[in-house]
Amino acid sequence: MTARKISRSHEENHWIVSGRIQNVGYRARVVSIAKEFGVVGSVQNLADGRVRIIAECEEEVSERFLDAIRIKNTLINVHNVLVEYSDATGDYAAFYKLVGEGETGERLDKASEYLKDMIVIMKTGFGEMKEEMKTGFEMLGSKEDRTIEEIGYVRGDLNSYLCG
Repeated sequence: MTARKISRSHEENHWIVSGRIQNVGYRARVVSIAKEFGVVGSVQNLADGRVRIIAECEEEVSERFLDAIRIKNTLINVHNVLVEYSDATGDYAAFYKLVGEGETGERLDKASEYLKDMIVIMKTGFGEMKEEMKTGFEMLGSKEDRTIEEIGYVRGDLNSYLCG
């Protein structure tokens, strides 16, 4: 890593994040947010399931970045962030996601399980949807036939009325 020059208003934040943050893309989201804010540092999983974030940035960016990483959505739910501040060291040139040994293989296995589940759901769901659509089209067809029949009666009545 190439060290960079830092201004006096830079600080180094050490945050320990807990919540539903594993196997949901939290670290990747933190990297994206860091890039948006121009923050440098790293994010990594801890053995106890929490995530450590080291972020060097301007003091005024720090609180906004901290708010942005307190994510609560369908997959991610940050419960708590332990916060420590210190003077920036300038050791980081960019923001990095640190990956532990064996983590990639583990994630691929998990993704494979999710993919299998999604395929089953889609096959089942599309089969049910096909049957529902077939029934709906049959009902629509019979209503269309009745509508055409009624239009024929109206035309006959109108023709009798006009032609006398």
